[in-house]
Amino acid sequence: MTTSSAQSKIADAPVTIRPLNLADSGLEGDFIKNLSEETKHFRFLCAVKELPNAELKQLCTVDGSRSMAFVATVTTNGRETEIGVCRYAASDRDNVREMAITIADSWQHRGLAQLLLKRLIDYAKGHGVTQLYSVNRVDDEAMAEIATEFRMTKNPDPDDASQVVYSMKI
Repeated sequence: MTTSSAQSKIADAPVTIRPLNLADSGLEGDFIKNLSEETKHFRFLCAVKELPNAELKQLCTVDGSRSMAFVATVTTNGRETEIGVCRYAASDRDNVREMAITIADSWQHRGLAQLLLKRLIDYAKGHGVTQLYSVNRVDDEAMAEIATEFRMTKNPDPDDASQVVYSMKI
């Protein structure tokens, strides 16, 4: 899996988008720890304060085929800080992957989610993925906006009335 990083500017701040890797588990842990309770709830669909090291390692272990993740970071005073992540993971169907997008609260509604999702979609297309889907809370308005922008279909989650499933053919 060789994928390079890319520089973008969001609100005049240089943002790096690059593949997430196992060495980023501390970065990912700090990112999750600093999310608001609401953002954590939307991402994990339950109350979470921080994740155990084993779960962080699992999130940061991507094989580039069945799973992939791109992280957005900024560097301040020589320290890299994660501000967003977009990932997909294997599902029970070939060429279909479950995806998730999480953006740091102070970086939401600036176009970062769209940049990350476009990067993930391009990567997925090049690796035989034909469909992405996301399970979200019905009251996650930010994800609803992204789903509309990317023309995703919306269906109720058959297992949980408080959730919705967005999907797109790519």
